[in-house]
Amino acid sequence: MASAILGPVPDQPSTVAHQTRRGAVLRRLRRSHVVVLGDLLLDAVLEPERPLARSTDVAGQVRLRQGGSAATTARWLARLGARARLICAVGRDAIGRALVESISRDGVNVRAVRVSGIPSGRIGVLVGPDGERSFVADRGAADRLEPDDLHADWFERTALFHLPAYSLLGEPLGSAAVRALEMARGGGALVSLDLASTRPLLASGRRRAGLLIGRVAADLLFATGLEADALLGTGRVEDLLELAPIVVIKRGREGATVLALDGTTQLRFEVATRPLAVNDTTGAGDAFDAGFIVSWLASLGAGSAPVGALQRATLAGHRAAARHLTGPRPELVLR
Repeated sequence: MASAILGPVPDQPSTVAHQTRRGAVLRRLRRSHVVVLGDLLLDAVLEPERPLARSTDVAGQVRLRQGGSAATTARWLARLGARARLICAVGRDAIGRALVESISRDGVNVRAVRVSGIPSGRIGVLVGPDGERSFVADRGAADRLEPDDLHADWFERTALFHLPAYSLLGEPLGSAAVRALEMARGGGALVSLDLASTRPLLASGRRRAGLLIGRVAADLLFATGLEADALLGTGRVEDLLELAPIVVIKRGREGATVLALDGTTQLRFEVATRPLAVNDTTGAGDAFDAGFIVSWLASLGAGSAPVGALQRATLAGHRAAARHLTGPRPELVLR
């Protein structure tokens, strides 16, 4: 398959029914894992009460929290009842220890490689009074996971393998992600991919980003509206079906758009959500992914009709995001 926007990509599974056939695998693996590979980071969240003023102080709040797209998805998978496993790399420091302890308490099975001489990754999150967020990324040890760090037993009984696009962009993490994909696919796992962030993804251009995503050959692709528009340029959102047979476009308070292939027919439907009055939306998209994945896998295992399964999964994603936004988000405790 080729696209004037994205360039040639590998052939994708062509129908939603393909996913239902995979349900037979899932029914045999009722105690299977959802494995996530990627970043476990410290978020330093700054929330000024009013716009920043040059060369002086502004009152507000500064919080330290567990962050990282992969880790937040894994945390919510566990909170929603999945057997979640996170594969990641952290530094040999107090931040790394605290991060692993924090996410483990939520029931995530953590396989963390501890890297000497490089600090655990951290992100500065500036949340403006209008809710607009800006990020300063110091990924540190998070990108230092290597292919040889992976163990085959980490992927046993895996129903689905999830990647944020961040995991494909740095090195040696990107090579580890490719190796992990091979190991997960070898055991029959489904694969989901979240585009995660426009600037890192498109740093080398739209065409190269499309080729990178196409090589993943995901069964399920998540993107925000901004990420979809940035990747496609002047293209239609339906063009994303060249990259995966199921695409979920997260639109925040406007709900979500779901695209799917059913034979040669393209399906598209909108799923609304109830807007929430919150300022800091960091991590809500990762919680959405987790809610969608848990519901979708349950529907596949039960042999549900594909469209109904996708609608229920999208509503479950919205509910998980709402819980993330309205529930307590405790600070990370450093010992």
